[in-house]
Amino acid sequence: MSVATKSTPLFGGFRKWYYSLCGFNQLGLRRDDTLRSNPIVEEAIRRLPENEYNDRVFRIKRALDLSLKHSILPKDQWTKFEEDSRYLKPFLDEVEKEFTEKAEWNKR
Repeated sequence: MSVATKSTPLFGGFRKWYYSLCGFNQLGLRRDDTLRSNPIVEEAIRRLPENEYNDRVFRIKRALDLSLKHSILPKDQWTKFEEDSRYLKPFLDEVEKEFTEKAEWNKR
C-alpha cells in the first residue's frame, strides 16, 4: 500500500491544489492535452475517435488564441479537476504495449 493510498484526503487536496496551480485548466485544456509530443503520444492521438480528436483540437486552438491574447476563460468555463478525465490513457497504454512488444520482437 502506497503512502498516497493511506493519506487519500491529504493527497487529494494537494492534487487539486496543484491542478489549479498549473493553469492549463484556465485555458480550457485537459491534462492529456498538455502531454509532450513523442511517437507514442502521436500514435495515441491518431487513434482517438473523430469526435474526441476534434474536441482536443478545439481546446488546443482556443488555448493558443487565449495565450496570444494574454487572457483566460471566464471561471465558469475552466476545466474542473473532478471533470478532467484521462481520455488519452487507454490509447497510450495500448500503444506503449505495442511498442514494447515490437521492440522485444526486433531484439530476436
